[in-house]
Amino acid sequence: MTRGTPPAHPPEDPPRVLLWRWRRNPLRRRSDLAQAWIGLGLFLAVLAALPAAVLWAGHTAHRHHTATAQKQKADWRHTSAVLVRDAPRHPEPGSHEARKTLYPATVRFTDPRGQTRTAKADVEPDLTAGSTVRVWVNAEGSITGPPLTTEQIRDRVIGSALLAAMAVPLLGAAAYGYAHRRLERHNLARWDTAWAETAPRWTTSR
Repeated sequence: MTRGTPPAHPPEDPPRVLLWRWRRNPLRRRSDLAQAWIGLGLFLAVLAALPAAVLWAGHTAHRHHTATAQKQKADWRHTSAVLVRDAPRHPEPGSHEARKTLYPATVRFTDPRGQTRTAKADVEPDLTAGSTVRVWVNAEGSITGPPLTTEQIRDRVIGSALLAAMAVPLLGAAAYGYAHRRLERHNLARWDTAWAETAPRWTTSR
């Protein structure tokens, strides 16, 4: 350090900067302290509500999708259908991709009311007209996918739990933002009132 150069002030401690609303100082307003308490309260509320919301969302989703799967298994039929036209050919017959690819094709089947119907169904490639395939038919007589599996139910439960885990902090942040805006409006209103009382004396003194 060269002579005559004043020593640099050490930077203020970051925790003290973050917690300035809690420290007594001439510039702190009541609204600043209120905002600090609101922020702390919402933070604790989010911590308390987060596990409860995740468990509730997961339990509710599991119960709903399990009941849906049971109803699907009870109402839907796994029946035979006959191709009306040849299914599309895969560009690479016999390949691993061809064994996993399905193409929409027109099939004829009998619905739960005993009526013969035609509809589109996903079938393996290269099947010829007249081939028999298995399809799922719902209670209304429309071709549908298979009932929900255990893995699908698990994935949907996890998805619901994750949405709840994201929603709770977002709601807390939204509540804090709303409170912050209300307090700012309150501060501006008080500032306008104080300035309306001070401005005439200030201009007169000049």
